[in-house]
This record gives sequence, structure tokens and C-alpha cells, in this order.
Amino acid sequence: MRCVIARFPFDLTKSGVLESMKGIAPEPVTGASVTIGRRTYPVKQVGQIITGQDRRDFSAGEVLRAMARLGFTCHTAPPAAGATGLLGLLPQESALLGARRNT
Repeated sequence: MRCVIARFPFDLTKSGVLESMKGIAPEPVTGASVTIGRRTYPVKQVGQIITGQDRRDFSAGEVLRAMARLGFTCHTAPPAAGATGLLGLLPQESALLGARRNT
């Protein structure tokens, strides 16, 4: 499949991506990711390996689109923890620890 990443054309195949990522240890995932084989890689790591370009030269979206078209499972970035996330657990955690609640 022909795709353009960072204004450069690439002919990518699913088997070629699998071969390129063989033996590469996945970095910790903090944002968008791609599942290749049984491993989940950060999308920027995959883009760097398959294109040979610096991670600053392309966007995660470009690589996600290419990987999705090749049939890989893509994951968007996990939602940021907000007031309903970690802070919403504070009263529950305090109650479990026996802290008094100010009402």
C-alpha cells in the first residue's frame, strides 16, 4: 500500500511492518499506540522504525491512518484523568482509610 508520511511516499505492506518490528522491544505507551503481533507499540516508535525518519518529522495521525489501512489494531490516547478521574476517588479512598469527612 502506498502512503505518504511527512511528505514522503512509502510502499508499506503488513508483512513488511511485521518484519521491521520483529525483535524491537516496545517503549512505554503514553499516547496513541498500535498493536503489532502480540505487542503494543507507541505509534511514534513504529513510525520511526518503518520510515527511518525522526519522530518529530511526522504526526501520530499519519502513522495511525497507515497502520489502520494495513489492518493493524490502533488505539487512541487514553483520556486524561480529570475531576471525575483520580480526584473523584479521593473521598472513597479516605473513607477506606478511616479519615473523617468534612461536610
